[in-house]
Amino acid sequence: MPRLTTGEAVAKSLVAHGVETIFGIPGAHMYDFTDAIVREKGLDFIVTRHEQGAGYMAFGYAKSTGRTGVYTVVPGPGMLNSSAALCTAYGANTPVLCITGNIMTHLLGRGRGQLHELPDQLATMRSITGWAERINHPTEAPRRVADAFRRMGTGRVFPTALEAPWDVFGMSAIVDLDVDRSLPAPPEPDPDQIAEAATLIADAANPMIVVGAGAYDAAEEVRELAEMLQAPVTAHRSGKGVVSNDHPLGLLSAAAYEYWPQCDVLVGIGSRLELAYMRWSWQPKGLRTVRIDIDPTEMVRLKPDVGIVSDAKAGVTALIDALGKRIGRRDSRADEFQGFTETATRALAGVTPQIPYLNAIRDVLPRDGFFVEEISQMGFTARVGFPVYEPRQYVTCGYQDNLGYGFHTALGVKIANPDRCVVCVTGDGGFMFGVQELATAVQHGVNLVTVIVNNRSFGNVRRDQMTRFDGRLLGADLVNPDFVKMAESFGAKGVRVDDARSLGVAIAEGFGESGPVIIEVPVEPGSETSPWPFVHPPPPGG
Repeated sequence: MPRLTTGEAVAKSLVAHGVETIFGIPGAHMYDFTDAIVREKGLDFIVTRHEQGAGYMAFGYAKSTGRTGVYTVVPGPGMLNSSAALCTAYGANTPVLCITGNIMTHLLGRGRGQLHELPDQLATMRSITGWAERINHPTEAPRRVADAFRRMGTGRVFPTALEAPWDVFGMSAIVDLDVDRSLPAPPEPDPDQIAEAATLIADAANPMIVVGAGAYDAAEEVRELAEMLQAPVTAHRSGKGVVSNDHPLGLLSAAAYEYWPQCDVLVGIGSRLELAYMRWSWQPKGLRTVRIDIDPTEMVRLKPDVGIVSDAKAGVTALIDALGKRIGRRDSRADEFQGFTETATRALAGVTPQIPYLNAIRDVLPRDGFFVEEISQMGFTARVGFPVYEPRQYVTCGYQDNLGYGFHTALGVKIANPDRCVVCVTGDGGFMFGVQELATAVQHGVNLVTVIVNNRSFGNVRRDQMTRFDGRLLGADLVNPDFVKMAESFGAKGVRVDDARSLGVAIAEGFGESGPVIIEVPVEPGSETSPWPFVHPPPPGG
């Protein structure tokens, strides 16, 4: 067994878990770890310009691949700067590992005010992750890293965090790297619950399937179930693409809402069912609900008629087997569902200029490309009107809906998928949260194409203040730089366009560049049609 420092043991343990890329910023508390990264073959380090950028890039890396995104920052303010990204990963069920330091061991909890000290950093991290722990000695490092990965790979996915005191990172000892890295098997679906669910679904005339991020790895099974039932499949955001939107049964949520009034059984798979129970705000009379979810607490948060605690692939497979004995081949309803899509498409066409711009993006974005949304008028509209063809291709922030996450996150998506096209759509307000990471993109040659819709305002805030508060504006209007000149000053390519056709051309050309591309789309403040009647539609007659 080798003699290793804690930093070396952590770096080698990360490689043993398949980690290839680490995002972060070096700092005094982390020197022994960052030096170990330099010396560990197989680890790439992406230096960012802000700790929040490091966390969000790790998030984008993980969200788009399913592999763990790892970042490292100094403790105290560094960890806190990245905490919004941990909140996002928590809300979006994404495996992100934060590795940070702490003050010297002998000063922990004494309040002496050492550099970057927090009253209780470990407790803070535990409040925004699924698991956090401290490494107190080099011999603990391999097991702690394995514990972090085990937590991220078991049950509902949450981010994790590890800290080591400043002096411990450089401490050395004889270290056994051969630790148990296995993951426990997910629970098997209960056969009685499967049988009960199969009976309920088989008797339904108009079932509908809603999927979330928990269904990413069950796309084939979900499609088979949908085809067996001739049931439409839809999603709010994370589950977009689990069943392709060009499949006859893969409906965008705006089209699925047209079908919603006649739905009699809702089948939720790996989803919190935010769409059906929060966004749509009303349920058809007599609606019954079946849920398949790995998290047993979901059955308490939103109690279904039948709850199956299982991972999506196993649960849906068991349901297909049970239904196969009860139902025959059903007549295709493709024409019916196409009618719902056509109705929704006509209605969405009135959401301008967002829908024409989104259509232009979809036309030039390759089928296997990634679309990263932002909290913006284009982002909200994309949730209901942007077609997606495969799981993970639509990258979103989950229920945190935190402004400013998009550009950082999209950089992580592109770094994780260097041979695939990535488009980030953001507003001027959100982009300025992370503008400094344009330097990171230039430094590392990241060919991300970012579309900035510049309405010179926080658009939602401005609309609400105009319509709900008699036009009394406060903090809604913004003064921005010239985004084209700004991009060029960083060494990136900058372009300005003013119509959908030109946007499509600029994006297609941008994919051929060697580095980042910024495309500014000027829009007059208040001129964008509100997408909210589609994102949160009123009940019938409301």
